[in-house]
Amino acid sequence: MSTSKIDVSILIVSFNTREMTLEAISSAVRETRELSCEIIVVDNASTDGSADAIAAHPAKPTLIRLTENIGFGRGNNLAAERAMGDYVLLLNPDTIVTERAIDRLVAFARANKRAMIWGGRTVFADGRLNPASCWERITLWNLITRATGLAGIFAQSPIFNSEAYGGWARDTERQVDIVSGCFLLIPRSIWQALGGFDPAFFMYGEEADLCLRARRMGAKPMVTPRATIVHFGGASEVTRSGKMIKLLAAKATLIDRHWPRGTVGLGQFLLMLWPLTRWIALEAMARIQGDAAKREAARTWRAIWQARAEWRAGYPDASARNDRFPRLTSTAGA
Repeated sequence: MSTSKIDVSILIVSFNTREMTLEAISSAVRETRELSCEIIVVDNASTDGSADAIAAHPAKPTLIRLTENIGFGRGNNLAAERAMGDYVLLLNPDTIVTERAIDRLVAFARANKRAMIWGGRTVFADGRLNPASCWERITLWNLITRATGLAGIFAQSPIFNSEAYGGWARDTERQVDIVSGCFLLIPRSIWQALGGFDPAFFMYGEEADLCLRARRMGAKPMVTPRATIVHFGGASEVTRSGKMIKLLAAKATLIDRHWPRGTVGLGQFLLMLWPLTRWIALEAMARIQGDAAKREAARTWRAIWQARAEWRAGYPDASARNDRFPRLTSTAGA
């Protein structure tokens, strides 16, 4: 490996997203012109030929091939162990870097050092806003608005949809609670001080936990619209119910880790009401309106509710199974 200074280590964790991952790598290289970068890709035992295709990419990324899927959080931890950059950039495989977004995000970070964690703006392929670039922390209020449906009815309201910063087009620089892991920049020294992602989070919630722990160190995460990427979203998930089960497990874990002890039970009860009330409301509307789409959505939420034993208590403590990573190989290019 070259001993020259590296500004940014770009970390990508892929799972059966071959073509998207290749384009994410190509776009990162193509649009990063002012910084020295390295790209480290962890392939989570993909079955679509991703690893071989990544190894053959002309950018010659460092490739870590896994023999089992260890999830997003542990995958990034593994990649970060190889990182040599001043900054670590987490980049989802289902993204396209546009208009020098990485250059601009690092420039924003250098101008706002106290934030310690930085993110940009994400859009869908058609240019519409993808609001999932940042979030407010889970609160009692936003759990109530989710459970009652107010967050969905008043999606553009900063009061009733506060978790998603409703009504804000992500078109201004702003301090936020949580920067999404799809496009998250952090100094490598801060990442190391935090110990990276908590391995208890298999997928979803790990960046929320990281940001909340960083805030205890004085971090004030920020986002900027000047650094914009395309984020398709959900490319690794086969079903909506599968995604929601993981997401609810992550939220339950966040409540357990970051709420005062006396409020955890109430928070997890309100979290349980979310899929239950969605199922009941959609089922009622489907029967009244004879709407097949609502009927199918009701079935999905019913399946999520019926699987509550899998998520209501959160993710199990991963410390016991995290003594060492699974067998792997590392290659630079070929």
